[in-house]
Amino acid sequence: MKFNKLVATSAFGLIASAGAAFASDCGSISIAEMNWASAELMANVDAIILEEGYGCDVELIPGATQTTFASMSEKGVPDIAPELWINAVATPLAAAKEEGSLVALNGGPITGLGEGWWITKKFKEDHPELDTVEKLLAHPELFPYVEDDAKGAFMGCPAGWGCQLINANLFRAYGMEDKGWVLVDPGSAAGLDGSIAKAVERDEPWFGYYWSPTSIIGKYELQMLPFEAEYAGNDNWNNCVALAEQDCLDPQPTSWIESEVESVVTDDFVAKAGPAADYFKARVYPGEVMNAMLVYMTDNQATGEDAAYEFLETQGDLWTQWVPADVAEKVKAGL
Repeated sequence: MKFNKLVATSAFGLIASAGAAFASDCGSISIAEMNWASAELMANVDAIILEEGYGCDVELIPGATQTTFASMSEKGVPDIAPELWINAVATPLAAAKEEGSLVALNGGPITGLGEGWWITKKFKEDHPELDTVEKLLAHPELFPYVEDDAKGAFMGCPAGWGCQLINANLFRAYGMEDKGWVLVDPGSAAGLDGSIAKAVERDEPWFGYYWSPTSIIGKYELQMLPFEAEYAGNDNWNNCVALAEQDCLDPQPTSWIESEVESVVTDDFVAKAGPAADYFKARVYPGEVMNAMLVYMTDNQATGEDAAYEFLETQGDLWTQWVPADVAEKVKAGL
């Protein structure tokens, strides 16, 4: 395995100067290794497959959604963002796609992802009739609040998170206080995760906000509840639900905005990648597989590279569908 990880301060300059020096089948390729677990895993899997299977020379560049997108659109580096959550950059990304500088090779690299309201697997099995948010909201007595068991507890986001505002406004939109609910602030990410772990381990009900893919969803098998209400539009969401309460006087009931993730590449990558581009079009992680890999990373304190090798060694039936047989054999030999 020969791909390199560049420190953020030197990455762009090194790639620019070294590009001509590489001699390989698909040339010099740079991949964003973003700062969350699933993106780290995907970047490292991509790097191994491109190097071993397609003969590319790969550099991994540390990144995050905003900084990676800005660099790709302004400098053309890195070539690939494996897991770009596009809601945060929707308008400028659409413009870049229209002018042809950026291309979405895969509009759904992970299935089953998104934010929303979740319940435990046991609660779903015990109460199959409560299969939507609206049906469940009629039964706060099933989720007794520890400080007042006459009320139901809905676990929101810690203060300071963007989702705190969203959950607070949806709490108002659905009239949850009048229905007997309390919006609980978990205090921190650890508090939110701890509330889930405690509930599952004690076979107690839990209802609240979370997102996928995450190790928590994978480890505790939380189940997302669908909303009966349809998405009420971007104006309601962007100009009310996502804002502070004083700026959202009349939030309307709505389902959660769809979380969109794409594998985005530069036009330069499309031009030089050849058959390697087809790999990205085919590369889709089932949500349950991704969540299981995130559990592996958490339980074993594994890096993205560690997890990539674990994935390639244990999920051969999946990833070999993404590449031609001869490429798969090269990757296996490289492992």
